Amino acid sequence: MERLDYWIRGCVDPFSGERTDIGISDGIVAYVRSAASGSGEERLGMDGSGIDGSRMDGSRIDGSGMGGGGANGGAGAGGAAEGLGTGGRGSPVVVNAEGYAALPGLVETHIHLDKAFLSSRMPGVASDLKQAIAMTAELKKTYTKEDIAERSRRVLDRASRFGVTLLRAQTEIDPIAGLKSMESALELKREYADRMDIQLVAFPQEGIFQSPGTAELLEEAIRMGADAVGGIPYNDRDAAEHLGFVFRMAEAHGLPVDLHIDFSDDPDRLDIAEAIRLTKEFGMEGRVAVGHLTSLGSAEPDVAKRIAAGIADAGIHVFALPATDLYLNGRGDECRVRRGLTPIRLLLEAGANVCYGSNNIRNAFTPFGTADPLDIGLLLAQTAHLGTDEDARRMLEMCTVRASKALLGHSLRIREGMPADLTLIRGAGAAELLYERPRDRMVWKRGRLVAHTVTCMER
Repeated sequence: MERLDYWIRGCVDPFSGERTDIGISDGIVAYVRSAASGSGEERLGMDGSGIDGSRMDGSRIDGSGMGGGGANGGAGAGGAAEGLGTGGRGSPVVVNAEGYAALPGLVETHIHLDKAFLSSRMPGVASDLKQAIAMTAELKKTYTKEDIAERSRRVLDRASRFGVTLLRAQTEIDPIAGLKSMESALELKREYADRMDIQLVAFPQEGIFQSPGTAELLEEAIRMGADAVGGIPYNDRDAAEHLGFVFRMAEAHGLPVDLHIDFSDDPDRLDIAEAIRLTKEFGMEGRVAVGHLTSLGSAEPDVAKRIAAGIADAGIHVFALPATDLYLNGRGDECRVRRGLTPIRLLLEAGANVCYGSNNIRNAFTPFGTADPLDIGLLLAQTAHLGTDEDARRMLEMCTVRASKALLGHSLRIREGMPADLTLIRGAGAAELLYERPRDRMVWKRGRLVAHTVTCMER
């Protein structure tokens, strides 16, 4: 076997509860085995050197001291963990991971980088979705590429530090800001490539047909390198017309579809039915994602069950966005106020792939946000009545293996031969990780330790 760069010892698999050793070599997971099966020097192909935890410069990395990086290891305040590199051939960095759980790299399925951290610029608080859109459209007139990049970096640095190694960003394309967001996002995609894979959705926030010139800008954004075609049928002159255009464009360019859809409490607003039909018509099963879908939560049970079954049958991925959905929905109810969420449990029971995302960070749509997927996971668990240990494991799946399946078409797992994208978090079982959301974390991207945060030092 190739000699290792990292030997992660004694971590816990939060899904099974087993203690596990993980070997990383050349950016790949070289092996995963039970920590109870012995030291395994022969299996590692090692001669015994480096097993005491030494690395080339003699420092040590573990769950307390974290090597030569100090309390925050160069990444605690944001940015890449410079110089963490690898252990070098013949002398792997041994990570004493007892007391830590190992997850595949966390996934942020749906976020608006270009609208992040706008709260301080808002003239007031948005009273509903329509006002949030209008207030943000006005602010877009002041955007510059540099401004977008600065606010986006604040989100990306936080997300990386929390363990995100795959992220899909909704990049607004419209005649107001032109292609500034796409140009900025493409530069950031290259800049952060060693820390996370970033997918970009060409997203027509202001509509397509009610905003002349947007169609041409979408075509240009795709030529520039967009990874998916976005849509927002509830913010255009005709939802079916909008959806048809989006699916035809996606088919023409061989790209997946990512929709904002049915963001309301109106049980009659179910454009998802047309999205299901088009997914099948265009043969895009497994390549369509929908965010919000909150109208479904207000639909009559038999209607909701039928739609949920159709979503599962069409392989449509559902992204719950609770921070925004809970904040903006339910405002028209004077009593028996609805939670304004998509029906998570119903969709799961139907067999749909359900995930979740942050959506917005500190703007008119969502005044809150940390860019930690586990914060969103806890919020969703609390508000969707998902409180068992099994539910906690499922919530972790929603920001790891389920989410990577939605974005990539296959699930990223900590398995031999897979890319070494993983996050160690201080804690044991799934419930502890979700309920406590510990900030002590170590993050690898393609076998490189890119971030770590330690909030207390122990000797």
